[in-house]
Amino acid sequence: MDVLVVGSGGREYAIGLALSKDPAVRNIYFSPGNGATLQLGQNVEAEDFEALADFVQEKGIDLTIVGPEAPLVEGIVDIFRSRGLTIFGPTQKAALLEGSKIYMKNFLKKYDIPTARYIETSIMEEAAEFIDELDPPIVVKADGLCAGKGVIIAQSKEEAKEAAAKMLSGEAFGPAGQRVIIEEYLDGYELSIFAISDGQEYVILPAAQDHKRLLDGDKGPNTGGMGAYAPTPLIDEELYRKIEERIIAPTIEGMAKDGVPFEGVLFAGLMIVDGEPYVLEYNVRFGDPECEVLMPLLKTPASELFYKAATKDLKNLQVEFEDKYAVGVVLASENYPYGKSKPSEIIIDEIVHEDLAKHAHICFAGVSLIEGKLFATGGRVLVCVGIGDTIKEARDYAYFLAGQVHFAGKKFRSDIAYQALEVNES
Repeated sequence: MDVLVVGSGGREYAIGLALSKDPAVRNIYFSPGNGATLQLGQNVEAEDFEALADFVQEKGIDLTIVGPEAPLVEGIVDIFRSRGLTIFGPTQKAALLEGSKIYMKNFLKKYDIPTARYIETSIMEEAAEFIDELDPPIVVKADGLCAGKGVIIAQSKEEAKEAAAKMLSGEAFGPAGQRVIIEEYLDGYELSIFAISDGQEYVILPAAQDHKRLLDGDKGPNTGGMGAYAPTPLIDEELYRKIEERIIAPTIEGMAKDGVPFEGVLFAGLMIVDGEPYVLEYNVRFGDPECEVLMPLLKTPASELFYKAATKDLKNLQVEFEDKYAVGVVLASENYPYGKSKPSEIIIDEIVHEDLAKHAHICFAGVSLIEGKLFATGGRVLVCVGIGDTIKEARDYAYFLAGQVHFAGKKFRSDIAYQALEVNES
């Protein structure tokens, strides 16, 4: 089987790495890929989705897997399917679950799926009126895609009104913010739940937890994610049951009922409040860096999972996971997330420790190949992933590996998986 992976980040590298270990996979292509995906396959430049579909047809590529949200929201799946090509991901209409927060919230309301109390509006007076009914902190969200930056948690009513005004005027996020959601703040802990669906059947993956804040102790600004681990002990069978019955199943069934069957990765960002799950948001692709810790736990060949989901055949697949833990630590560039950093050569020490070589690996993200050398050129440069029989063991391997990687301005959190370790110690 030949496979194309669309995207250029650590998530796409992790998918490619899983495919590279799959005996059924012959050739792997990335579009556009990054400086390190060349270690796994071939990078492909294409000016648009039609040109990429031409390439897939010419090469006879059997399966395309879409990593990021933007191509999905822009309709890449519809274009490929119209040409009879097998592609993993939701259609443009189904991708509105991420592409429009208002569509998503109204869908949750329609199917009585638990979420925070909210209003959606384009009128500042309505926003201000609802803000006055809430106790701070107050959540203000832009409707459209904002590269993970369209959510403001305001600590006062005045700050919430200012954020809403900037969004509605177009100052903050342009057209993406000209309709907003104002919602109550839910106080609990977050979980990332991923379900692979073929439109009818679905498979729920081990629950993961992301670390969004830049600094230790969940301080500093939000980022795209500074680390993740899976599975998490912050969930038990009872909570899994509630999440499946109240959230995942009604979402897959509701989308099908609305004539928009959901195929691909449904990513539910949940807040757990007193043991009860609430949907904060839906994404329509793997999270990054959650994907980097989920792929190594997949025992079933990756090509089978993605291909059967893309061809509406999940019912004929028994999906299995390793009885292990994975922890991923993001190494970021000097000025992340505030601005760009100067390119810096990446030096990786020779791994002489056999256990480390066996139980840890790197997923490359913001890297470029310059004159045959790998340089850090993006915000989140790479993810050091450790695998172990316990979370602590996996975490130790990840940080051991992080110590072997060097580039100017390297920074990372030192407390990834701290909540899980606290649970295990208590």
